[in-house]
Parts: sequence; C-alpha cells; structure tokens
Amino acid sequence: MIEPLIKAHFPGAKTGAEITETYLDFISGAYGANKDKILFATSLCCDDINVSTDFRRVLTRPFTLGGLGGLPYAGLTGMVAYAHHVPDGGDAFIFYGPHIGITDEGVLGQLRRPGQQHLTNSCGALVLALERLKNGAEVLPEQYDLDSQQLSLQRSLYPLKDAGSGDITIKEAVNFTYYNVRTRLLRLIKASRSEFNCNRIFLLGGIIINTSPEFNDYVDIRDFEVLDPKKIKDPEIISILASEAFKAL
Repeated sequence: MIEPLIKAHFPGAKTGAEITETYLDFISGAYGANKDKILFATSLCCDDINVSTDFRRVLTRPFTLGGLGGLPYAGLTGMVAYAHHVPDGGDAFIFYGPHIGITDEGVLGQLRRPGQQHLTNSCGALVLALERLKNGAEVLPEQYDLDSQQLSLQRSLYPLKDAGSGDITIKEAVNFTYYNVRTRLLRLIKASRSEFNCNRIFLLGGIIINTSPEFNDYVDIRDFEVLDPKKIKDPEIISILASEAFKAL
C-alpha cells in the first residue's frame, strides 16, 4: 500500500481522481460553471509523468503556462493569450504546483516510471538544481541560451539556500517551489486582469506526488481561490499590454 507512505509526508493528500471529482463538482454545483466552457490551464512541470493528472482527462485543451519545476515561464504574454482564449460566457481554471516522486518504500524524490525498472528523479529538475547549489557550480552566460528554465529554477531557490544552515531536502525545495509558482501566477494574473473577459478565475494549487505505475498519483492541495478579474486591485502597469499585437494574441 502506497497511501500510508504518502500520508506520512503529506497527510492531506488525496488521489488525483478524488481531487478532480471534488473540485469540478464543487465549481459546477456551487458556481454553476459549465465544464464545456472552462478553459483549463496548467502551471506544472513539463515532466511527462504529470500527464497522469486527472484534470487533463476531464477538461480538454489545456493551456500550458509552466515549464521545469512548474514555474509559469510563459510569462505575461502567455497569461494574456490564455485570458483571450477563454470561451464566451465561460470560466478560467488554472491548476498549478510542482511535483515530487515517491518510491514503493516511501523515499521522496525518486520513482519508478512506466516501462522502466530502475528509479529516476522526480522532480529531476529540482534535484539537479539542489545538486548544483550544494556544489556551488557557477553559471556561465552561454548556458542561459541552452538551459534558461533550469537556471531560472535554480536561481529561484537561492532565498531558501541563504536562509538555511545545511543541505536543502527535496521536500523543502518542493514546498518552496510551490510558494514561488503561486506567487508568480498571482502576479501575472494581477498584471493581466483587464484582459480576462470572464467573471471567474478558479485557481487550484497543490503538490503532485508521483508514484509507480501500478498506483494512483496523489495531490496535496494547498490553495483554492475564486478570483473576479474585475475586482483585482492595483494592477501593474505593463506598457506592452497596449500594443495591438498583444491584444490579438
């Protein structure tokens, strides 16, 4: 049984199927949201293991905001494009957060992937970032051309490194990255809030726990919010919002 091992680290975690059913039933029941008019977006790590997340099986056409580690690398341009693509009379729904693997023995940071017998890292990008931080590896300017997302993810962990007195665990890194993903998403929504023609943005954030293929993946939900774009105050002034090309995304 994998569930007790997951609950030891994430007591509130539930299977992806449970999370999907609970929150989609809630927004359709309490808010009258039409699932056929919801434009689903994710800010999750691009790791292929995350396609098992159940929302993808219910809500079609996911708009991808995230990259390595789940950070919303699509930025303001991506968020504005997403805002413009929401169906008429529909809603926006964004599911976000980092992910972490767990072995059949309960070890965090690794898993056995479909079609493989050996263990690999999850989130591999976060594990690599931690290794580089630990070794004090210097970043060369030319590396940004080839590996900008990884280097940005590594840089996002600097405050955690500066605040700690020892090695950062993968669980600490995932928890901190969740905070970073959430913070950046809220800034992007705030900056682009006038571009949303819908009345509601459903925001669901958590940590995905990846397991071996014979088990269900779990999600530890951390935040759920319903935002009215028209009531978000003090938007950041971004000059490119006024350009015709930007408006036509």
